[in-house]
Amino acid sequence: MDIIQKLKQKAQSSPKNVVFPEGEDETIIKAAAQIAGESIANPIILGDEKTITKMAGQAGLELKGVKLVDITAYPKLGTYLAEYSKIREMPEAVAKRQMKDPLYFGAMMVRLGDADAMVAGIANDTEDVIMACDAIIGLQKGISVPSSFFLMEIPGYQGPEGNILIFADAAVNANPAVGCLADIAITTARSARELLGWEPRVAMLSFSTKGSAVHPDVDKVIEATQIAKERAPDLAIDGELQVDTAIVPEVAKRKLKEKSPVAGKANILIFPDLDAANIAYKLVQRLTGAKSYGPPLQGFKKPVSDLSRGATVEDVVGTAIMVAVRAQAS
Repeated sequence: MDIIQKLKQKAQSSPKNVVFPEGEDETIIKAAAQIAGESIANPIILGDEKTITKMAGQAGLELKGVKLVDITAYPKLGTYLAEYSKIREMPEAVAKRQMKDPLYFGAMMVRLGDADAMVAGIANDTEDVIMACDAIIGLQKGISVPSSFFLMEIPGYQGPEGNILIFADAAVNANPAVGCLADIAITTARSARELLGWEPRVAMLSFSTKGSAVHPDVDKVIEATQIAKERAPDLAIDGELQVDTAIVPEVAKRKLKEKSPVAGKANILIFPDLDAANIAYKLVQRLTGAKSYGPPLQGFKKPVSDLSRGATVEDVVGTAIMVAVRAQAS
């Protein structure tokens, strides 16, 4: 059984309410019908009820268990407007315009507990999804940037958690500053605990291992490692480590003089920038046939996830499974 099937069973054990702001997208409608039909979550899709019902009928779908929400007729719209006015310190007239945007409305549903998680991005830019979530849901205390991760299921790899590794950040932060890189390490460890129940072992990756090279890029990783350790002393974080030192026990023994709680047994790999992370996950995916799940967003107070514009029904369902499981732990 692959990891997403295991997570699916966990999601089904206590289905959460997941809102999909892009409810008039055919892929979202198909995914919502499957999610409801398999009791993975209780999907809420935003949009015009007549349009959605017509599209579902044309696709031969039943929407039993799917809640349809028309933003303009929602009973709690007044409450949403008042809440947005309060948190953004703006007149309700301005809030009314903003709440017409399904991304902001969906984020408000999550903020006020009418939904447990949100999945969006199939018809909106990642930047827009992040802006809505940042403005309404907000970031976790002490975290300065949102980020993302990929859950990688790698054939032929055998680590402490079987063939699973987590890569971050492969989708959001192009060149994170030192403090941001530390935040990414901390939030990814939290995500691993919520989603998989792991005890995180976080490797801060570099082309250097413990001073084997001298370069400003290496200094960045060293500083980020120290900051992450100071901010989250309960986490096993180590760096700077080359990737083979991080995941191959024999290499870790050869390259390191001191003991490390991470080297040779890392289950989370934090890349120094988006170039390295994006290249790495795609190389692993293409050369090994690995399955990559994500990238869910992280760092927010409630579970949310972005989607690729080219996401398939399977992608949307898999993403919903991950945010639903994380919502169980929230």
